[in-house]
Amino acid sequence: MKISQNDSLVISSRRNPLVRKLRAISRKEGREAYSMLLLEGTHLLQEALNTDLSPKQIIATSSWIQRNYQILQSLSSGIEVIKVTQSVLEAALTTVNPDGVASLFPLSGLPAKPKNPKFILALDRLQDPGNLGNLFRTALAADIEFVLLASGVDPLNQKVLRSSAGSILHLPYERLGITESEGLSLLSEKLIDFAGNGFQVIATSAPNKKGLNSLIPYWEIDWNQPTVLVLGNEGSGLHSELEDCCTKVVTLPHSVSVESLNVAAAAVPLLLERRRAKMINGIPK
Repeated sequence: MKISQNDSLVISSRRNPLVRKLRAISRKEGREAYSMLLLEGTHLLQEALNTDLSPKQIIATSSWIQRNYQILQSLSSGIEVIKVTQSVLEAALTTVNPDGVASLFPLSGLPAKPKNPKFILALDRLQDPGNLGNLFRTALAADIEFVLLASGVDPLNQKVLRSSAGSILHLPYERLGITESEGLSLLSEKLIDFAGNGFQVIATSAPNKKGLNSLIPYWEIDWNQPTVLVLGNEGSGLHSELEDCCTKVVTLPHSVSVESLNVAAAAVPLLLERRRAKMINGIPK
C-alpha cells in the first residue's frame, strides 16, 4: 500500500485538480474518458473488494484511514492512497455527507457476460435510478446471470450504485442503445434470438389489463427452463414491440384498487419464484 507521494500531504483545496477529476468521473462522459469507475463510500469499496475489481486509487480522510486501516492493509502495494479533507470530498462527490472515502476502479474489471446464461432479466427503458438499483439487488439475490437494459438510466449512475448496495458490481449487464428507439430495436432483436434458441421469454402484465383468464399466474411457469424475464418501463409498462417478442405473459395477481405495481416491487416475487421452486423440489441452487 502506498499512501500518497508524501505521507504528510493532505489535499485541502476545493480547487485541486483531483476535485475536478472526481466530479468528471461521476458522470458517464468522464467515466468513459478516464476508463474509471468512481465508488463513493465504505460500503461500495468493500463490495468491490469482494469481486475481481482492484482499485487504482483510494481517496480518503485521515480519520477514515485510521478507522479502516485493516481495509488498506488488505490491498496490494501498488495502490495509491491519497489523503484529503472532508470538505474536499464534499466538493468532489455526489453524496451529501461522504463517510470519508472514495475509490477509483478500472472499468475493465466489471464482470463480463457469461458464455451461456440461462436466467436473464431484460428491462425496458427504466428511468428511475432507485428502481434500477433495487432491481439489480433483487436480481443478484435471485441468481439472475445477466441483465439486458434497453437504454434508460445509466446503470453506473451514483444513485444506482448506492441503491443497488453494490450488487451491480457483481452482476454482468449490457446496456443497449443510446436513444429509446434504438434500445427497443436492439432488445427486440435479442429477445427474438433467445426465443429461437429455446428460451421462454416472459412478459408481465397487470391482472386487470387483459383479464385473469388470458394470463398465467407467475407460479404456474416452469422457471427451471432457460428464461428471459422482461419488465416494463415505470410509466408506460412494457412496450408493445417487446411484448410481441415474448412467448408467454404472466401476471402477479393483486387488487383492482391498484392499477399496477412499482416495477421494483413486482420484480421481487417474480424473480425469487425460481429459487422458491427449486427449494420445494429439493434442487440445488
